[in-house]
Amino acid sequence: MELTQDLSFVHLIATASVVVQAVMLLLLAASMMSWWYIFGKYFAIGLARDQANKFEDEFWSGGDLNALYQRASSGRHAPAGMEKIFEAGFREFNKLKRQGGTQVSAVMDGTRRAMHAAFRRELDALEAHLAFLATVGSVSPYIGLFGTVWGIMNAFRSLSNVGQATLAHVAPGIAEALIATAVGLFAAIPAVIAYNRFSHDVDRLANRFESFMEEFSNILQRQAS
Repeated sequence: MELTQDLSFVHLIATASVVVQAVMLLLLAASMMSWWYIFGKYFAIGLARDQANKFEDEFWSGGDLNALYQRASSGRHAPAGMEKIFEAGFREFNKLKRQGGTQVSAVMDGTRRAMHAAFRRELDALEAHLAFLATVGSVSPYIGLFGTVWGIMNAFRSLSNVGQATLAHVAPGIAEALIATAVGLFAAIPAVIAYNRFSHDVDRLANRFESFMEEFSNILQRQAS
Protein backbone atom coordinates (compact mmCIF):
# COMPACT_ATOMS: atom_id res chain seq x y z
CA MET A 1 0.00 0.00 0.00
CA GLU A 2 1.44 3.36 -0.95
CA LEU A 3 1.62 5.92 1.82
CA THR A 4 -0.04 9.25 1.33
CA GLN A 5 1.96 12.39 1.70
CA ASP A 6 0.54 13.09 5.16
CA LEU A 7 1.72 9.71 6.42
CA SER A 8 5.18 9.75 4.87
CA PHE A 9 8.06 9.18 7.27
CA VAL A 10 9.56 12.60 6.64
CA HIS A 11 6.24 14.33 7.30
CA LEU A 12 5.57 12.28 10.42
CA ILE A 13 9.01 13.03 11.87
CA ALA A 14 8.79 16.71 10.96
CA THR A 15 5.38 17.10 12.60
CA ALA A 16 6.10 14.98 15.65
CA SER A 17 6.13 16.53 19.10
CA VAL A 18 9.34 18.02 20.46
CA VAL A 19 9.81 15.15 22.92
CA VAL A 20 9.44 12.50 20.21
CA GLN A 21 11.83 14.37 17.91
CA ALA A 22 14.36 14.65 20.74
CA VAL A 23 14.09 10.92 21.36
CA MET A 24 14.68 10.19 17.68
CA LEU A 25 17.70 12.51 17.51
CA LEU A 26 19.18 10.91 20.62
CA LEU A 27 18.72 7.43 19.19
CA LEU A 28 20.15 8.40 15.81
CA ALA A 29 23.20 9.94 17.51
CA ALA A 30 23.67 6.78 19.58
CA SER A 31 23.34 4.66 16.44
CA MET A 32 25.96 6.67 14.54
CA MET A 33 28.40 6.46 17.46
CA SER A 34 27.74 2.73 17.70
CA TRP A 35 28.59 2.20 14.07
CA TRP A 36 31.75 4.29 14.47
CA TYR A 37 32.88 2.08 17.35
CA ILE A 38 31.77 -1.09 15.54
CA PHE A 39 33.98 -0.42 12.53
CA GLY A 40 36.87 0.75 14.71
CA LYS A 41 36.66 -2.29 16.97
CA TYR A 42 36.34 -4.66 14.02
CA PHE A 43 39.64 -3.48 12.54
CA ALA A 44 41.35 -3.24 15.96
CA ILE A 45 40.49 -6.83 16.92
CA GLY A 46 41.43 -8.08 13.47
CA LEU A 47 44.80 -6.32 13.74
CA ALA A 48 45.41 -7.76 17.21
CA ARG A 49 44.60 -11.26 15.94
CA ASP A 50 46.97 -10.90 12.98
CA GLN A 51 49.75 -9.56 15.23
CA ALA A 52 49.29 -12.46 17.64
CA ASN A 53 49.49 -14.99 14.81
CA LYS A 54 52.63 -13.39 13.40
CA PHE A 55 54.36 -13.16 16.77
CA GLU A 56 53.50 -16.74 17.73
CA ASP A 57 55.03 -17.96 14.46
CA GLU A 58 58.24 -16.05 15.25
CA PHE A 59 58.29 -17.09 18.91
CA TRP A 60 57.85 -20.81 18.27
CA SER A 61 60.18 -20.89 15.27
CA GLY A 62 63.06 -21.69 17.63
CA GLY A 63 64.89 -18.38 17.28
CA ASP A 64 66.90 -16.60 19.95
CA LEU A 65 64.70 -14.92 22.55
CA ASN A 66 67.22 -12.11 23.00
CA ALA A 67 67.07 -11.31 19.29
CA LEU A 68 63.30 -11.38 19.41
CA TYR A 69 63.34 -9.03 22.39
CA GLN A 70 65.73 -6.65 20.66
CA ARG A 71 63.39 -6.40 17.68
CA ALA A 72 60.41 -5.78 19.96
CA SER A 73 62.16 -3.07 21.99
CA SER A 74 64.12 -1.44 19.16
CA GLY A 75 61.51 1.28 18.71
CA ARG A 76 61.14 0.67 14.98
CA HIS A 77 57.55 -0.38 15.62
CA ALA A 78 55.24 -0.18 18.60
CA PRO A 79 54.73 -3.69 20.06
CA ALA A 80 51.17 -4.60 20.92
CA GLY A 81 49.21 -7.52 22.20
CA MET A 82 51.22 -10.70 22.72
CA GLU A 83 54.46 -9.05 21.68
CA LYS A 84 53.98 -6.35 24.30
CA ILE A 85 53.43 -9.00 26.99
CA PHE A 86 56.58 -10.80 25.87
CA GLU A 87 58.61 -7.58 25.93
CA ALA A 88 57.43 -6.63 29.44
CA GLY A 89 58.10 -10.10 30.84
CA PHE A 90 61.51 -10.58 29.25
CA ARG A 91 62.66 -7.10 30.26
CA GLU A 92 61.71 -7.72 33.90
CA PHE A 93 63.27 -11.18 33.80
CA ASN A 94 66.61 -9.83 32.57
CA LYS A 95 66.56 -6.97 35.07
CA LEU A 96 65.95 -9.27 38.05
CA LYS A 97 68.58 -11.77 36.91
CA ARG A 98 71.22 -9.04 36.60
CA GLN A 99 70.68 -8.02 40.21
CA GLY A 100 72.29 -11.23 41.40
CA GLY A 101 71.44 -13.22 44.50
CA THR A 102 67.73 -13.17 43.68
CA GLN A 103 65.94 -16.45 44.12
CA VAL A 104 64.35 -18.09 41.11
CA SER A 105 60.90 -17.83 42.69
CA ALA A 106 61.32 -14.07 43.19
CA VAL A 107 62.53 -13.64 39.61
CA MET A 108 59.56 -15.55 38.25
CA ASP A 109 57.07 -13.72 40.48
CA GLY A 110 58.32 -10.37 39.23
CA THR A 111 58.26 -11.58 35.63
CA ARG A 112 54.69 -12.83 35.94
CA ARG A 113 53.56 -9.56 37.54
CA ALA A 114 55.12 -7.56 34.70
CA MET A 115 53.43 -9.75 32.08
CA HIS A 116 50.10 -9.60 33.89
CA ALA A 117 50.26 -5.78 34.06
CA ALA A 118 50.96 -5.63 30.31
CA PHE A 119 48.20 -8.17 29.73
CA ARG A 120 45.68 -6.01 31.60
CA ARG A 121 46.65 -2.91 29.60
CA GLU A 122 46.30 -4.74 26.29
CA LEU A 123 42.97 -6.25 27.35
CA ASP A 124 41.65 -2.87 28.47
CA ALA A 125 42.51 -1.43 25.05
CA LEU A 126 40.68 -4.28 23.30
CA GLU A 127 37.63 -3.89 25.54
CA ALA A 128 37.42 -0.11 25.06
CA HIS A 129 33.95 1.10 23.99
CA LEU A 130 32.36 -2.33 24.39
CA ALA A 131 30.46 -1.01 27.40
CA PHE A 132 29.01 1.74 25.21
CA LEU A 133 27.73 -0.83 22.71
CA ALA A 134 26.19 -2.83 25.54
CA THR A 135 24.52 0.29 26.91
CA VAL A 136 23.09 1.28 23.53
CA GLY A 137 21.86 -2.25 22.94
CA SER A 138 20.07 -2.47 26.28
CA VAL A 139 18.77 1.09 26.68
CA SER A 140 17.78 2.13 23.15
CA PRO A 141 14.56 0.05 22.99
CA TYR A 142 13.35 1.64 26.24
CA ILE A 143 14.17 5.14 25.02
CA GLY A 144 12.26 4.41 21.82
CA LEU A 145 9.39 2.99 23.86
CA PHE A 146 9.31 6.19 25.92
CA GLY A 147 8.94 8.20 22.71
CA THR A 148 6.19 5.86 21.56
CA VAL A 149 4.26 6.15 24.80
CA TRP A 150 4.60 9.92 24.75
CA GLY A 151 3.43 10.14 21.14
CA ILE A 152 0.42 7.88 21.71
CA MET A 153 -0.49 9.87 24.80
CA ASN A 154 -0.46 13.08 22.75
CA ALA A 155 -2.47 11.38 20.01
CA PHE A 156 -5.26 10.46 22.43
CA ARG A 157 -5.14 13.86 24.12
CA SER A 158 -5.76 15.50 20.75
CA LEU A 159 -8.97 13.48 20.43
CA SER A 160 -10.52 15.45 23.29
CA ASN A 161 -11.15 18.32 20.85
CA VAL A 162 -12.73 16.07 18.24
CA GLY A 163 -16.43 15.38 18.35
CA GLN A 164 -16.28 12.01 16.63
CA ALA A 165 -12.94 10.17 16.65
CA THR A 166 -12.02 8.19 13.55
CA LEU A 167 -8.95 6.29 12.45
CA ALA A 168 -7.93 9.26 10.30
CA HIS A 169 -7.68 11.41 13.43
CA VAL A 170 -5.58 9.02 15.52
CA ALA A 171 -3.48 7.30 12.83
CA PRO A 172 -0.88 10.08 12.28
CA GLY A 173 -0.14 10.41 16.00
CA ILE A 174 0.21 6.68 16.52
CA ALA A 175 2.33 6.32 13.38
CA GLU A 176 4.79 9.00 14.46
CA ALA A 177 4.96 7.41 17.90
CA LEU A 178 5.77 3.97 16.50
CA ILE A 179 8.63 5.43 14.48
CA ALA A 180 10.42 6.11 17.78
CA THR A 181 10.27 2.41 18.64
CA ALA A 182 11.57 1.51 15.17
CA VAL A 183 14.50 3.91 15.56
CA GLY A 184 15.22 2.45 18.98
CA LEU A 185 15.40 -1.06 17.54
CA PHE A 186 17.50 0.21 14.64
CA ALA A 187 20.04 1.50 17.15
CA ALA A 188 19.87 -1.47 19.53
CA ILE A 189 20.06 -4.52 17.25
CA PRO A 190 23.46 -3.81 15.59
CA ALA A 191 24.93 -2.76 18.94
CA VAL A 192 23.85 -6.00 20.62
CA ILE A 193 25.14 -8.17 17.76
CA ALA A 194 28.46 -6.31 17.67
CA TYR A 195 28.88 -6.44 21.46
CA ASN A 196 28.32 -10.19 21.59
CA ARG A 197 30.66 -10.82 18.68
CA PHE A 198 33.44 -8.56 19.92
CA SER A 199 33.18 -9.88 23.49
CA HIS A 200 33.65 -13.39 22.14
CA ASP A 201 36.65 -12.32 20.06
CA VAL A 202 38.25 -10.46 22.98
CA ASP A 203 37.75 -13.48 25.26
CA ARG A 204 39.48 -15.72 22.73
CA LEU A 205 42.41 -13.32 22.46
CA ALA A 206 42.59 -13.08 26.26
CA ASN A 207 42.78 -16.87 26.49
CA ARG A 208 45.58 -16.90 23.93
CA PHE A 209 47.47 -14.24 25.86
CA GLU A 210 47.08 -16.12 29.15
CA SER A 211 48.21 -19.40 27.57
CA PHE A 212 51.25 -17.65 26.13
CA MET A 213 52.13 -16.17 29.52
CA GLU A 214 52.04 -19.60 31.12
CA GLU A 215 54.15 -21.19 28.39
CA PHE A 216 56.62 -18.31 28.36
CA SER A 217 56.89 -18.44 32.16
CA ASN A 218 57.80 -22.11 31.96
CA ILE A 219 60.51 -21.36 29.40
CA LEU A 220 61.98 -18.58 31.53
CA GLN A 221 61.84 -20.69 34.67
CA ARG A 222 63.91 -23.40 33.01
CA GLN A 223 66.45 -20.77 31.95
CA ALA A 224 66.58 -19.29 35.45
CA SER A 225 67.13 -22.70 37.03
